[in-house]
Amino acid sequence: MAAESAAFTPLTLPVLPLDDEVVLPGMVVPLDLSDAEVRAAVEAAQAAARSEPGKPKVLLVPRIDGTHAATGVLGTVEQVGRLADGDPGALIRGRGRVRIGAGTTGPGAALWVEGTRVDETVPDPLPGQVAELVKEYKALATAWLRKRGAWQVVDRVQAIDDVSALADNSGYSPFLTTEQKVELLETADPVARLKLATQQLRDHLAEQDVAETIAKDVQEGVDKQQREFLLRRQLDAVRKELREINGEQDGEESDDYRARVEAADLPEKVREAALKEVDKLERSSDQSPEGSWIRTWLDTVLEMPWSERTEDAYDIQGAQAVLDAEHAGLEDVKERITEYLAVRKRRGDRGLGVVGGRRGGAVLALVGPPGVGKTSLGESVAHAMGRKFVRVALGGVRDEAEIRGHRRTYVGALPGRIVRAIKEAGSMNPVVLLDEIDKVGSDFRGDPAAALLEVLDPAQNHTFRDHYLEVELDLSDVVFLATANVLEAIPEALLDRMELVRLDGYTEDEKVVIARDHLLPRQLERAGLDGDEVTVDEGALRKLAGEYTREAGVRTLERSIARLLRKVAAQHELGERELPFTVTDADLRSLIGRPHHVPESAQDPAERRTSVPGVATGLAVTGAGGDVLYVEASLADPETGAAGLTLTGQLGDVMKESAQIALSFLRSHGAELELPVGDLKDRGAHIHFPAGAVPKDGPSAGVTMTTALASLLSGRLVRTDVAMTGEVSLTGRVLPIGGVKQKLLAAHRAGVTTVIIPKRNEPDLDDVPAEVLDKLDVHAVSDVRQVLELALAPATNGAARRTPVAA
Repeated sequence: MAAESAAFTPLTLPVLPLDDEVVLPGMVVPLDLSDAEVRAAVEAAQAAARSEPGKPKVLLVPRIDGTHAATGVLGTVEQVGRLADGDPGALIRGRGRVRIGAGTTGPGAALWVEGTRVDETVPDPLPGQVAELVKEYKALATAWLRKRGAWQVVDRVQAIDDVSALADNSGYSPFLTTEQKVELLETADPVARLKLATQQLRDHLAEQDVAETIAKDVQEGVDKQQREFLLRRQLDAVRKELREINGEQDGEESDDYRARVEAADLPEKVREAALKEVDKLERSSDQSPEGSWIRTWLDTVLEMPWSERTEDAYDIQGAQAVLDAEHAGLEDVKERITEYLAVRKRRGDRGLGVVGGRRGGAVLALVGPPGVGKTSLGESVAHAMGRKFVRVALGGVRDEAEIRGHRRTYVGALPGRIVRAIKEAGSMNPVVLLDEIDKVGSDFRGDPAAALLEVLDPAQNHTFRDHYLEVELDLSDVVFLATANVLEAIPEALLDRMELVRLDGYTEDEKVVIARDHLLPRQLERAGLDGDEVTVDEGALRKLAGEYTREAGVRTLERSIARLLRKVAAQHELGERELPFTVTDADLRSLIGRPHHVPESAQDPAERRTSVPGVATGLAVTGAGGDVLYVEASLADPETGAAGLTLTGQLGDVMKESAQIALSFLRSHGAELELPVGDLKDRGAHIHFPAGAVPKDGPSAGVTMTTALASLLSGRLVRTDVAMTGEVSLTGRVLPIGGVKQKLLAAHRAGVTTVIIPKRNEPDLDDVPAEVLDKLDVHAVSDVRQVLELALAPATNGAARRTPVAA
């Protein structure tokens, strides 16, 4: 063979590219000469043949996606004429394989290359294995040709004895792809090429057999008028044959639900329910919609972490350290989590982990204004306990099915958010944060808050039933943390099932600590700055917290810090400031503008709201925490104004009644207080609460309205540094109110130094931070006369009359 290979001389041939087509040796193909490259190659071959004996020769090279193959076929131009459609064409016969070499030059516009003939000789006689291979290929080819009815070709194939020619005969097979034909072309060894051709033909016959089996299976139960039914059955049959070919390896795990249910670690009742559904699935038809519902339900049940639980971290000191490191202040909730872990540890040590089917979960309601860290506290609690954390957003939820799930009969049915949260967490004892539980609404689709009653009841949530699953789910080991801004918006029955923890806001000192330890490092990273490049001293942070923001939380404070750092970064990039740079309180105005909240005590006396009689400072609680509320009173001209009481400022019914009570008290006790009560009979009184676009309600402004009216009648100013809160009765008693801690924090933020509260609210001062109480002069009173004595400034010249106050 080596001697024969050496006998081959290099060939110089024009290239005739074949786009997405392959010609093998022995094949005779017509080619359209209207193609410029084909015509150029044929003309170049004809030009070269004039000086050489024999027929014109071209090199047929497959071209796939613009890339030429490394092996081509030497072809001879047998005839040039017209094709059946009348277009010019050439008949070309493949002669042998040529390994393509370097490009060269030649006549015409075609590409010329040098090539070398490939040795394709086979020993004679054929070895036994090769003879068997030839016999097998002929048998397969004969079977395929007979199925197609090509009887005249059978004899021609049987007459081929050359191994190379027999293998190249596969080039006529229409079922071979271009890639398969290129593989045959590039296989130089004739025996290897015949093996490849035999395998390709065998695979095609196997596919035909499968297709015939599918067609036969389908045809038995097909109705001619139901084309959709036909297509679905064909799809099922294809999947069946694929499973048989793969030995049940690909489809077995996903389809054999019975084996999956039996292998899964499920509670006994859940296993029984799942096996019943598997029985239904096996009895149902493939076309029944119930089958898809059952499969989806089984998938959901099998994906639930029925036996997965994370071990709690019983390092009490470590958990407390984690909470302290991630949140400043919030001592109440930190103590509650520490207590919970301590009790869990002792129960576990004494074998009391499960009592009466219930585990030791917890349900806490974190109520406080926005920005105090309620949501982020949930992640810290999970971190401290070593549990998984998942958040369930309830804001705007108005469909009961969002909590309990949909019935399985509905299209697109899903389990409820609680079940999805457990599934997402991957354990049966995660920390689940029910965010914004006070924003849950209700409409014709039910009341989601009512559906939460069972979820959050420690006495019955160990047997919670979701409408979709319809099996008992044990939620007694879950730690539920519900967050809310407004306590009154939570239904009373739901609130009764939760342990209430109030987060009433931060003091100025706590805000400075939070800004220094948490907000500033985070915003430095977001601004692309390092702690060594920009430093914000404590005085600047304190001024930001006290004068640039006035809130219970720290969100606006964080935005102010972010704005400050962005300004510094921009100035540095513009070349206006060098780094490192330390921001002081004196730099704030030039960087982010003037302060937005200057305390009344720091303003010019003539510009203060209480610089005229009839204006008093009250304290209120809003959804954003405590706030200062000003009350203004005036008397109408007796000639133009009608007698009576006018109230403005979007007041609720309770606040309107408080104003009537204040007016009635002053009318009945005006003589005692030496007030000109005749003015109240002849002239109309007008009480206004500024910020008229904000709705207001509640009884705690009673003493404030009484003081404003008394100041107006007496002509005595209300002290600027005094704020008050309390409900007033017709007899002048000061009755208790709520939100004392939030109101005192608001007074402290506003720069008030003296606060008047009801006597019966004095125990609530224990909840107020010590640093706030140290800066406030708190007076607990029981009678409105004491309020007037403390709040009204001494009479000055021009005052209507002095107001003696009874003790």
